[in-house]
Amino acid sequence: MSQLDKLIEDILRLDPGVRFEELYKVLVKLGYTPGAPRSGSSHYTFRKSGCMPITIPKKSPVNKAYIAIVADVLRADMEEDSQ
Repeated sequence: MSQLDKLIEDILRLDPGVRFEELYKVLVKLGYTPGAPRSGSSHYTFRKSGCMPITIPKKSPVNKAYIAIVADVLRADMEEDSQ
């Protein structure tokens, strides 16, 4: 199992040990473009054509709600790939 597969598995099980950098990596791999925070903000916004933007604060630990959002995006992507 590759590191990316293990990371995706961790996200899908909502592992509280998932870091912001790992969510960043997965979202970029899924085709989202990260937008850097402006004027002192710590929130990154990830955008993809045809999808709702996802905003995640860069802090540790990552709130489980943000991991759940990325998990939902992963599940939708897997569903799309299987069709």
